[in-house]
Order: sequence, then structure tokens, then C-alpha cells
Amino acid sequence: MTLFPRLRYYLSYLLWPFLLGLGITITAIGFAKGQEILFFNMAYALVIISLLVLERLMPHERVWNEPDGQTGANIAHTILNKGFVQGLVSFAGVVGLTHLLTPMSEASDGGLWPRTWPLWGQVMLGLMAAEFMLYWKHRLAHEWYPLWRFHAIHHSVTRLWVVNTGRFHFVDSLTGVLSAMTILILLGAPVEVVVWVSAVTAFIGVLTHCNVEMRFGVISRAFNTPELHRWHHSQDLREGNKNYGENLVLWDQIFGTYFRDETRRPPIDIGIPEPMPAPFLQQLIWPFKTFKKQGK
Repeated sequence: MTLFPRLRYYLSYLLWPFLLGLGITITAIGFAKGQEILFFNMAYALVIISLLVLERLMPHERVWNEPDGQTGANIAHTILNKGFVQGLVSFAGVVGLTHLLTPMSEASDGGLWPRTWPLWGQVMLGLMAAEFMLYWKHRLAHEWYPLWRFHAIHHSVTRLWVVNTGRFHFVDSLTGVLSAMTILILLGAPVEVVVWVSAVTAFIGVLTHCNVEMRFGVISRAFNTPELHRWHHSQDLREGNKNYGENLVLWDQIFGTYFRDETRRPPIDIGIPEPMPAPFLQQLIWPFKTFKKQGK
């Protein structure tokens, strides 16, 4: 083993925890300075740029670096659908409902949320609570055809890379964000915890879709990783209808939908059996055109 392959091998184990830790650390500095949104955006941009470079230097699948004609549609979905929906719901939910419900929970000694816990413990609890809703929403989107029509936009990609991380129909994004945020608000989670859960979700999400050679070991037993998500995009539903967790795979482990095969690589040929129109606007209206079940 020469020097560069050896270095690449060790890096493949370090990159995921390092990039996640980098994003969290920069965001924490932002919280300390009272500029968490600015620092989060800086950290998110830094992680994306790092992954774009790494996808060229050490790709998981070289063929996934080839153009598929969907870069424009991916960016449009990210900005106009996922970005707009998350921004709108975050403003209405965190700034609106949280400020309405938080005083109610703070006024009661018997409030559901353990506000005396250290912040890191509250964030972990928030992740597990949000994940419960995200898990069932995601699983329902695979097993209930009316929701699958919208989620299929995301699964129609034929390669995984950073730029199609946010490729979601706005209905798919809306139901996901609402499911996670609603339970946190109803439990009385502080705004800081809700923001932290959103930040961690963003970092893990962009890491999950990257086309970078990484190895995970026991990390894939607890967190949703690119390794697990590649199996989730398999056209074989025995593999694809698995690993529904957004950040954690706790609920996949509990409800029997965890899948990981260490004897072979996840499939290169991914996508859906149904034809998906290439233009962004046609993809937006595609789920509404028909709800006739075709192979799902």
C-alpha cells in the first residue's frame, strides 16, 4: 500500500465525523456570539464546498461524477421547494408557535420538556423525538402510494452527490418539516433546541448524499450515513424500503427496517422504475397528474 492510498484509506474513516464536528463546532461558536444563523450558514457552505472537492478527489462511485442533466432541476428543487418550505415553516413554527407555547410550558413545573438538562442532552432528546416523526413520515412516503408520488421526485435521481441533497417536492418537504417541528413544539422544546435539531439535520443530510469514499464501522449502527442511504436508494425494494432515519437509525433498529450488507457494495444503478420528466416545472406537477399505482 503506497502512501497516498494509505492516506486515503485513513481519511475515509475520519471525514464524516470531522466534517460533522466542524459544522457543529462553528455553529456552536455562532450561538456563543449570538449570531447562530450567520455562523450556521458559513459552516454549511464550508461543508458543501469541502464535499464538492472531495467528490472529485476521492469519489465513492466515479460514474456518479458524470453529468445527468439534472443539476438545474436539483438546484431549483433545493432553493424553491426545500429551502422555501423550511424557511417558511421555521419562521411560522419557531418564531410563532414556539413563542406562544414556550411561556405556557415554562409556567408549569410539570412541563414535559426537561429544561434542567444540559443543552447537549436536550438536543439529543430533541433529535430522537423529531426522528420518531421523521421515520414514520418517511416510511409512509414509501409505503402509501399518494405520498410516494411526491417522494419519488427525490428517488428519481440516478446518481447521489451533494447537489441533489435538497431535491424534494415541496409537498414532501412540507410534510417532513411539519412532522418534526410539531412534536418538538408540543413537547415544549426551547427555541435553541429546535434550532440545534434543524442544524444537525442539515449537516447530516448533506453528508448523507455525498459521493465521497467514506468508511463508518460502528457509526452506521447509530447514525444515518452515506453507506446506509445508498442502500435506501436501491431499486430493489427489499433494500430500498429500509433505513428511513434522517439523522439516527434508532427507530429503524427498533422497528426492523435497518439494512446494511457488509459483504457487497450498494448498487450503482439507482432510481425508480417510472419515467420522470427532466424539466423542473414538469416534475412539480408530475405527482398531481395521476395517482394510478404503477409498481410501488
